[in-house]
Amino acid sequence: MAIVPAQSRSPDHAPARRRRPTRSFHLLLAMAAAVCVGLTSAGSAQAAPTAQEVENQIDKQWEQLEPTIEQYNKVHNQLLANQKKAKELEDKIQPLSLQTDLAMTRVGGIAAKYYKIGPSSEVNAMLATGDPGTLTEQLTILDRLARDEQRQIADVVAARDKFNAEKQRLDALIVQLARQDADLAAKKKQIDAEIKRLEKLRETAVGKVTIDVGACPAVTVIGKAAIAVRTACQQLGKMYKWGSTGPNTFDCSGLTQFAWKKAGVSLTHFTGDQWNEGRPISKSEARAGDLVFFFADRHHVGIYLGNNLMVHASRAGQPVKVANIQYMPVAGFRRVA
Repeated sequence: MAIVPAQSRSPDHAPARRRRPTRSFHLLLAMAAAVCVGLTSAGSAQAAPTAQEVENQIDKQWEQLEPTIEQYNKVHNQLLANQKKAKELEDKIQPLSLQTDLAMTRVGGIAAKYYKIGPSSEVNAMLATGDPGTLTEQLTILDRLARDEQRQIADVVAARDKFNAEKQRLDALIVQLARQDADLAAKKKQIDAEIKRLEKLRETAVGKVTIDVGACPAVTVIGKAAIAVRTACQQLGKMYKWGSTGPNTFDCSGLTQFAWKKAGVSLTHFTGDQWNEGRPISKSEARAGDLVFFFADRHHVGIYLGNNLMVHASRAGQPVKVANIQYMPVAGFRRVA
């Protein structure tokens, strides 16, 4: 076989040269990129959150909002209670002040009498009649009257000062609570704005959805507990509104307060107080009508129905409904009647 010198090799035997990309090659790349983008978009669409995922996200954010709402309920109710106490004390102070003024007027009359007539004038008068015993008797009576007046005045002034001191304490407390109430009221706008944002998130992600409120099971309790359960179950479907105690909207402690009020039991519109207003019971003892509390700070409450079910006002955007208690961490049960 003859060996062909390198310089005389034909082009067919020359080493392959790297060719420059053609216009058609660039077009293919662009088309491939477009397909990738389309696939990515399709993947993103498939990854859109489900209705349940959105609700879970809202539940998680609501868990951070509800303690502030219950704190508002606490401070607002304390403010109203102390304003009532201050008014009652004011009503008691007014007659005490009048009694003090009248007592001082009587003492003033005695003092004026001593000043104008004086003991020496009365002694002269008595000596003129030749009956000094009468003078001694009259001076003794005057002295006794003066001591009685002083004692009456001291008692009245002491009572008045006691009420004044208590009222000053309450006035200072009311100023403090009013400031807290105003601060929390300012947060109301922030809370409402956050609620609207969460509701918009739901509508944007899944549109408007129909919420199943469930149905209350038949319960075997009687008396006040039966009235409370029946009343709570009659509110199914009514919307949540924070700070509301009915009859058309409720927050969680507002619903329990409303239901038990119909049964003749007074509860404060605050989960922390409602926890203390009932006596502790175990889960095994719990029956329909008992209050069931959730989370470590007990910022949510519902009315137990038995078999791990409750009726409650859950959160904004949700109606009063029947739910399983196990979907939130249970803090404990309380029996209020």
